[in-house]
Amino acid sequence: MSNTNLASKRWFMLIMGTGLQICLGTVYAWSFFNKPLSGAFGWSESLVIWTFSVTICVVGVAAAIGGILLPKVGPRKLAMTGGALFALGYITASFALQAQSAPLLFLTYGVIGGFGLGLGYVTPVATIAKWFPDKKGLATGIVVMGFALGALFMSKLFAPILLSSFGWEAAKAAADIAMQQSILINVFLVLGVIFLALTIPIGFMLQNPPDGYVPAGYTPPVAASGAASAGSATTKESILSGRFAIMWLIFFCNLTAGVAILGFQSTLFQEIWSKAKGETDALVLAGVGGTIIAVTSIFNALGRFFWGGMSDKIGRIQTFKIMLGSQAIACIAVAYTGNPWIFAVLLCYILFCYGGGFGTMPSFVSDVFGTKILAVVYGTMLTAWSASAIVGPQIVAFFKDNIPDAAGFWAFIFCSGILGFGFLITFLSSNEPFEKKS
Repeated sequence: MSNTNLASKRWFMLIMGTGLQICLGTVYAWSFFNKPLSGAFGWSESLVIWTFSVTICVVGVAAAIGGILLPKVGPRKLAMTGGALFALGYITASFALQAQSAPLLFLTYGVIGGFGLGLGYVTPVATIAKWFPDKKGLATGIVVMGFALGALFMSKLFAPILLSSFGWEAAKAAADIAMQQSILINVFLVLGVIFLALTIPIGFMLQNPPDGYVPAGYTPPVAASGAASAGSATTKESILSGRFAIMWLIFFCNLTAGVAILGFQSTLFQEIWSKAKGETDALVLAGVGGTIIAVTSIFNALGRFFWGGMSDKIGRIQTFKIMLGSQAIACIAVAYTGNPWIFAVLLCYILFCYGGGFGTMPSFVSDVFGTKILAVVYGTMLTAWSASAIVGPQIVAFFKDNIPDAAGFWAFIFCSGILGFGFLITFLSSNEPFEKKS
């Protein structure tokens, strides 16, 4: 195939990879379902949020496994398998809701769906990095930007349309719990069918570039002796290295604050809106909660694109320093504000930087450990996402259960502390082994 055709094909691959990520990223809108599920099934929000925690926890583990499988089975098979399992998570979750079993919901949506999500997530990231060695930060930033946009599609398109079609407002007005349960069961079932129809064809399109592919006008850099980018280090040596540990901690801190907010952002914003505006109508508050999910998802997406591209220019470590330090300050500001508009702006910025971590880390891993083992090392790096999914949301849940009146305040103080710790960790690294070699 000619260079011209390959140049067009790599952009097609970028579009397909982004499309797959949009489908998988609907998981970020889970807080949209917190109150509906809690009200319809009589579960506490702390119990419902465990579904999100389990899902993201499984994602990191599955991504590590996917990174190992990707070089063996190729992106097409792995993406299709991941998409099918993700859709199956929604479908089987509808049966869990029918059984009114929270543990079964954790197993279906959380474990089955989360495992598919992890396999599907790592595939386009690693594949697109191979197609764009000249624009790794930008290209992987665009791909993972799609993941963040998934929350927008779910909170403002899929979920509202389906809930409305099945008569959710009437069921809420009539306080008909049985009808509400039936509607949610059907919503999850239909969502599963939709994602099955979307992810399988998209996954089929993904493939690696030809061996030895180099974009026109691009000269691969010569690796310096101090870097592992030449591929001299084995995968095991790379994952057990001090560099990997520092990168993992930096990533974990950036993710923990964001995941904590993502899991409860709708609830927290509804609470501050209600206090500031005196609003008590549940449907109005639900609409406000859905809007904040949609808006922050856009900033989450833009952050992946912006910071990924920025890291190509100023370096990966420097990018993380800026993101972590500024977020720590923003979280303190959020903790002390009672103004919903200021709250929303700061929330958008925090998730802008949260997304930036996902936009920057793939190219960071590629720079330090090389493209050949990118899938395995980056997949393992995503276990930081797993750990953050347990720590972040559950700390917020603890505050909500034990000090509900001050839960928001202490949640953001906690996030500021985590981010500040991550900021300090960046200074443990010297620029020499961590920055891109030319």
